[in-house]
Amino acid sequence: MAEADPAARFDIPHLVDNPERIPAPRYYDEAFFEAEKKDLWPHVWQMATRLELIENVGDWIEYSNLGRSVIVVRTKDGVKAYHNACRHRGVPVAPPGGHGNCKSAGFICPFHGWRWNLDGENTFVYGKHFFSEDQLDAADLALRPCRVETAIGCAFINFDDDAPSLRDSIGPMLEALEMRGMDKQRAEWWYATKLPANWKVAMEAFMEGYHVMKTHPQLQQMLPQLYNTMYGMDTGGIGVPINPNLTVRQNVQAQFEHMKLLNEGMAGMVHAKEVEIASHLLDVELPEDPAQAIPMWYGIVQHQVVEQLRARGEDLPDLNAVAQSHPVQAVEFIFPHYFVLPTMSSASAYRIRPLGPEECLFEIWSLTQFAESDEHTAVTEPTVLPFDSDEFPPIPRQDYANIPIQQQGLKAEGFDYMRLGKGIEGLISNYNRIIDGYLKGADSDKLKAATNTLQHNFDGQIHEYDF
Repeated sequence: MAEADPAARFDIPHLVDNPERIPAPRYYDEAFFEAEKKDLWPHVWQMATRLELIENVGDWIEYSNLGRSVIVVRTKDGVKAYHNACRHRGVPVAPPGGHGNCKSAGFICPFHGWRWNLDGENTFVYGKHFFSEDQLDAADLALRPCRVETAIGCAFINFDDDAPSLRDSIGPMLEALEMRGMDKQRAEWWYATKLPANWKVAMEAFMEGYHVMKTHPQLQQMLPQLYNTMYGMDTGGIGVPINPNLTVRQNVQAQFEHMKLLNEGMAGMVHAKEVEIASHLLDVELPEDPAQAIPMWYGIVQHQVVEQLRARGEDLPDLNAVAQSHPVQAVEFIFPHYFVLPTMSSASAYRIRPLGPEECLFEIWSLTQFAESDEHTAVTEPTVLPFDSDEFPPIPRQDYANIPIQQQGLKAEGFDYMRLGKGIEGLISNYNRIIDGYLKGADSDKLKAATNTLQHNFDGQIHEYDF
């Protein structure tokens, strides 16, 4: 992106001028939403599909966002993407939300039957003799390519041919996640729902853990000392993540019960197979000092998770070693709309897409590795539920209870801005100001450098940007 005329910024409504205060109209104003459609989404890397859905040559899936549609397809030369429009009259050659395999038939326009192969080359024009020769130039008839790059088991697309690469844009975090084996994970389940809230409101619920005490009380109550250490030192927190009033065994049991709650709450955050392995390690020999014992116990659990799951055929790295060499946080944000929550061998993932100023599509995956003997079948479509459905796991269900009412509250009389804790809600400020950078047409190198600061920024500090 080229540097914009500084005067142009005055045409953009509701820019952030105080990093600790985010203007409320950014979450419902039609003009701001239109600015995002025009100047943000066409220039960023969007998570388009999980690669497990296009594992075989000819497998394809359609991805759309804000009126733009792309086909992502596996070819013999790798993953490619094309703008989803027939070169004749513009009809999409793949249906919305569609997927399948076109190795033999290719892509066929449903209007007049024109065809294209996996490499986007036109292979058939019905009634070719009706057209002038210059209308049938092979290069001109080819499906228009869209940029696509792969990482962490996903394909990402970008409509901007001049944007920095995916890995340059996001930073080394992608490699750290792959070192944990995330590119080998597959979906155990996939849910989707429409939320009556702006896409940013939905995302910001997952940019800090400060909300755990009230929104997820079952977690706070199980390990109050842990959460008070992180968020409540001035409200009665005891100051250490281990309760000194409990024995080592009682502390281990509390940690194990917390793991069970995370599994019940989100599955991929702590997988049932990890809980099962941990359940047999409650009596391992540990130091008498809980401050030494609990980290050691987690190391033992993680080591056994690796050894036992490898023995059953899962291709896991040494998670204890990777935690030292390539550390990640419990929540990692991949700008502008994708989250991963890695813990041990498994993970959860979120993708959020805007549907309008006050509506978004929210998708959740539970990801884990499978052995070949499991004969796992790919989950090809999400289970779509109402946002208040009891079928959602407890943790997202608790978050979904907040998001729609926050959207309403943002329009309350006299509520002009959200006020952020600079030492705990910095990620919310940082990504909002990067959005502003896109809306102002900031230099791409500056945007890339700023976006890199979002890695490991969960519960993080506010950064300074020069755009």
